[in-house]
Amino acid sequence: MPGAQEFGAELTDFRRRVDELRTARASLPSQERLSLLDAALFELQHVVDVLWPRYEELTAASRSPGGGRAGPQEQQLLRALFQRLPVPAVLLDRDTVVRRMNFAATQLFHTRAGYATGRPLAASLRRDGQAALRSQVAAVARGEGDRSLTVRLSQPSADGEVRVTLAALRPPGEPHPAVLAAFQPGVIGAPGGEETAGARRPEFRPDLAEVTRHAELLDLADDMAAALLRVALAGGGPEAVLARAAEVLHGRFADWVIADLAPESGPGAPRRVVALGPRDAVGDRTASLAEQDPAGCPLVVDALSDGVSALRVSPADADAFGRDATGAPVLVREEVTSLLCIPLRASATEPVRGALTLFRTGGRAAFEMAEAGVADRISRHVALAMPHTAPRAPAPGA
Repeated sequence: MPGAQEFGAELTDFRRRVDELRTARASLPSQERLSLLDAALFELQHVVDVLWPRYEELTAASRSPGGGRAGPQEQQLLRALFQRLPVPAVLLDRDTVVRRMNFAATQLFHTRAGYATGRPLAASLRRDGQAALRSQVAAVARGEGDRSLTVRLSQPSADGEVRVTLAALRPPGEPHPAVLAAFQPGVIGAPGGEETAGARRPEFRPDLAEVTRHAELLDLADDMAAALLRVALAGGGPEAVLARAAEVLHGRFADWVIADLAPESGPGAPRRVVALGPRDAVGDRTASLAEQDPAGCPLVVDALSDGVSALRVSPADADAFGRDATGAPVLVREEVTSLLCIPLRASATEPVRGALTLFRTGGRAAFEMAEAGVADRISRHVALAMPHTAPRAPAPGA
């Protein structure tokens, strides 16, 4: 049965056609208006044969027990089945943004389900597969049929090739279809698209590069914690905390590290605290970013105002980080291949204290979801270390 949104779209089109008939009738001489009679009768027949039966179906569904929706116990059972599936499964929208991710998928992508939700899954793939996944997911969401394709994960591993099967779903009570993506690690596509028993690769085992990268991230988090504790013991202000955090991240984790501070209280403008770039980024390149107004950087504005973090691989919007003094887009000028922009706040209920923006440029590997998760944890530690500079109220009688 068509949903309420499809019915509303048809009703809107019907009203538009009726308005066109009225306009045509008003513009024609009285002796020529009879020519519109057949068109008007056709539209009335459309109401009788199509619109009214659909309206009755929608009304009956809304009056039935539960309105055609699964009961709470059934919904709980379905969620449990989804989470316990031994196959990595991800529920996506038409833009490959993650809506749900089961436990097996979190192991495959080395991330937490809570962090992945709301972020595009295509960012976890190598560049040559991102456009293909977006295109195929959009086609499935449009109702063009289920399909499968082979993609490669971006994180370094012994075998990053997976086969993903896409199928359209219609979640109850939602106007747009979703896409269920099921991943089969270590499967090679046989000729003709068939999978054979002998085509299955050996079980995935972490290699030395992956173990080394994991150790590097642990060392980064440890060094950041130590640096923040030293600044706190020394009594440094928010600017000192941001400067020290930028020094820890610079070079080893990102080519560019840019820190912006939100206004402490009330209306005000954000201000740039530090901008650290590659060793060859001297003179005007570094100075222009240090002097750039954060209010002209859409990514920073979103992070400071709405607490929205961003992970971009091969960013499509050249103006996402504004322009320099000469009018050149910063992302184009610095040849940014991936970026992270993370709000600094201690918890979801706390105000945003600032924003950290990290660029990787040139041939350096793009940010992965696992790295973005570590950066998200670090951002909370930085926010906790930033003291509030608002003056205290005077004591009574002072």
